[in-house]
Amino acid sequence: SAQMSNWRQSTLTNLSMTKPHAILRPVSSLFISVSLVCAFLLNLLPWGNFWAVPDWVALALVFWNTHQARKVGIGIAFLFGLLMDIHDGSLLGEHALAYSLLSYGAITVHRRVLWFGLKGRMLHIGLLLMVPRLAITLVRGALDGSTLSGARVSAR
Repeated sequence: SAQMSNWRQSTLTNLSMTKPHAILRPVSSLFISVSLVCAFLLNLLPWGNFWAVPDWVALALVFWNTHQARKVGIGIAFLFGLLMDIHDGSLLGEHALAYSLLSYGAITVHRRVLWFGLKGRMLHIGLLLMVPRLAITLVRGALDGSTLSGARVSAR
């Protein structure tokens, strides 16, 4: 057990000291593109209304907007939003607006998020991931003439 612990410690030390700058290198645009397309394809799978399935595109956009804000911007988010609107058959621009707001928020806080520990990051990212749901709910509510509580709003 002590020998295994020493081996683990030496391995971790060797791994962290061999290429400490490797994690700071920029990611290739091809890798970012492939990951976003894979996230889009995961969203296309017929999950139904299963509650444990996240919005894969939103997760990928938040990740890349916080880690590579110069390579993945609001335009990419808008494009993937239009693709999701076409796939869902929903109002054209609904997801595009939601993903654009999400990307704007992620790009805005991308430097600040790195200051926090795990719980702080979870809070920031969790709040960011609520933005698309809230935006879609507000757009649908505005078009239906209802509010979040379900009451009708009369337009005079």
